[in-house]
Amino acid sequence: MTTLTRSGDAASVPKEAIEELRTTMSGGVLMAEDADYADARQIWNGMVDRKPGMILRCSTPGDVKAAVRFASEHDLLVTVRGGGHNIAGNAVADGAVMIDLSPMRAVEVDASAKRARVEAGALLSDVDAATQAHGLALPLGINSTTGIAGLTLGGGFGWLSRKHGMTIDNLISAEVVTADGRSVTASEDENPDLFWGLRGGGGNFGIVTSFEFQLHEVGPEVLAGLIVHPFEDADRVLRAYRAFAEAAPDDLTVWVVLRKAPPLPFLPEEWHGREVLVLAAFHAGDVEHGKKLLEPLRSVGEPIADVIGPQRYADWQQAFDPLLTPGARNYWKSHDFAQLSDDLLDTVLDQVGKLPTSECEVLIAQMGGAASRVPADATAYPHRNVNFIMNVHTRWRGPELDGGCIEWARGLFEATASHATGGVYVNFMPDDEVDRVAAAYGDNHARLVELKREWDPANRFRMNQNIRPGLRK
Repeated sequence: MTTLTRSGDAASVPKEAIEELRTTMSGGVLMAEDADYADARQIWNGMVDRKPGMILRCSTPGDVKAAVRFASEHDLLVTVRGGGHNIAGNAVADGAVMIDLSPMRAVEVDASAKRARVEAGALLSDVDAATQAHGLALPLGINSTTGIAGLTLGGGFGWLSRKHGMTIDNLISAEVVTADGRSVTASEDENPDLFWGLRGGGGNFGIVTSFEFQLHEVGPEVLAGLIVHPFEDADRVLRAYRAFAEAAPDDLTVWVVLRKAPPLPFLPEEWHGREVLVLAAFHAGDVEHGKKLLEPLRSVGEPIADVIGPQRYADWQQAFDPLLTPGARNYWKSHDFAQLSDDLLDTVLDQVGKLPTSECEVLIAQMGGAASRVPADATAYPHRNVNFIMNVHTRWRGPELDGGCIEWARGLFEATASHATGGVYVNFMPDDEVDRVAAAYGDNHARLVELKREWDPANRFRMNQNIRPGLRK
């Protein structure tokens, strides 16, 4: 078999070595000629169409160790797949060895201790299903098909982050396979420097096979839903939202979505395909108290629809899944903001009037709260002073639209750059933003480089938003 080395050169791996590996890997080895190969190489972003040299499916931490040792022995380029949801598509590369963790999806909950152990191939839906069975939850993202590993290693934020912190703020320990094929534990007590780096530093330091998390009492019923406004009222609504968000308690989180209205059943048909402003609201506490807190925001303007009400937390976690199904072509650009200035809002509204397709959107996520009260140097993720994260999400169906959609995203990104902090959430970075890695980590970047030198000096785990080990001075 011909595959790629870490340097990009072609390498031929003897068939005997592959057959020996098959006897070791309980999850299986897939080659291009195997029936399951085509499906196994597919990931969420339809723009990514790459063909790995082989796919090593891991069912156990032992499989992961065997896969890492095999790739190291033959000096092969390695990618790691968890949920396969990363926008940059780093889970797969042409000619590489894909170490596929997707068979490892077990979630074990200790309800009395409010803790969960989660295997690295689990999806957010797996975590929610297991934890909500006990009335517990972990702060996660907003798309249930996202993988727990990529979300956590990049930081992780969503509806519960203002109340209970980011996903990494609830990480207790992690089991990690290192670049030399060893298994180690990372926690505050064991390998604390590695533990620090895993909390936001991406997949740069090893392959996490399982996570241990602290859980919180949430649901099963919460107050959540959408308020949909005509785009013509967006200016007034956004300024009211800004004032509302500034005074909101930690229990309450409201995000903004600007897009063309999808054909949702609660929207009148005449609004389908027209630009709208959507306020997505979530309250983590008592439902009746949440209703009182949201009254000022719900009284703004004349919404097309207001469907905020009690619902199951697990259902709310999947509410946006139909708009984010796999297979479409996606490209993102993102900024962090300390505040939403008038000039910034004017610029965003101007660009939303030029959406290139009906699936494109601008998302403004409200941060702050508990996530902001963690010191910037306490974890690898440094952007604790950020109050809003904007994701310019372009989404379309055919390659003939690539140029226009990407150009629109970059244009909005550049037009709003002067209002941004300069930082960025690493999980929102596309594959053409390697020059922003240092900005993603700010003052923490130098420490991460040192950590990379210690745990992965040969940069075997390089198919990510890469922290290069460099040379010691």
